[in-house]
Amino acid sequence: MMRLERGSGRLYGMMLMLAAVVLLVDQLTKMWAVSALSDSERVAVIPPLIHFRLLYNPGAAFSIGTGATWVFTLAAAGAVVGILYTARRLASAGWALVLGALLGGAVSHLGDRLFREPGVARGHVVDFIDYGPFVGNVADIALAGGCVALVLLSLRGVELAKVPGEESA
Repeated sequence: MMRLERGSGRLYGMMLMLAAVVLLVDQLTKMWAVSALSDSERVAVIPPLIHFRLLYNPGAAFSIGTGATWVFTLAAAGAVVGILYTARRLASAGWALVLGALLGGAVSHLGDRLFREPGVARGHVVDFIDYGPFVGNVADIALAGGCVALVLLSLRGVELAKVPGEESA
């Protein structure tokens, strides 16, 4: 059983709540996109910057690695496990939010890889927000925002985790 350090439970809960929101919003918007958009349709949202266009992506960003979908399944599973392990001793709300956004995006992509066509560990991610050079989804927004925030917190020297046995000042 995973043990949370004293005081980290509230931050861990905050992280899980944000992850659940990201997961829910991402999956609901993907369900909408699959039901409302056709494969060739391009719907202007904020022309010429943003359109809706349904794609099934077997690869990573920019459809890189389309023949190695199983690798992305393993990477997403590893990210989920790593985030959950790291978050046991969260030291700040900022890191709880960053890890929540990353966890939600990773779990949602993992779900697509595991449960969507063409099959287990080879599923394609539903992308539908067309930004011009790439097409993504809500999980991608959470992942990109989480990565930017991760860099900012790291540059500012914000402590990620408490050291076991060390009390906060």
